[in-house]
Amino acid sequence: MVAQLKRVGINPKVQRTDTARAQPLAGQTIVVTGTLATFDRKRIEDLIVQLGGKASGSVSKKTSFVVAGENAGSKLEKATELGVRVLNEAEFVNLIGADAVRGT
Repeated sequence: MVAQLKRVGINPKVQRTDTARAQPLAGQTIVVTGTLATFDRKRIEDLIVQLGGKASGSVSKKTSFVVAGENAGSKLEKATELGVRVLNEAEFVNLIGADAVRGT
């Protein structure tokens, strides 16, 4: 099939990615709470999934960390209660890398 494509002028190429780098949130469950300055809720949750994580709506012992903006409320309180790591927006961007943010 590749030979047929090449005969008609199409040169297919395999694009390889560094999956470890492309998936910095692999296997992690992240909860987003409060109002964020840079992201709207859908965008940050889509980004979490694209980077290999799971965006969750509730905090539990299985939560890897919480990204908390202003007026975070009960989810922030629950994370603190359970000893779940809490990041602000800047810390989250630092964790995933600015390139990951620009790539969305």
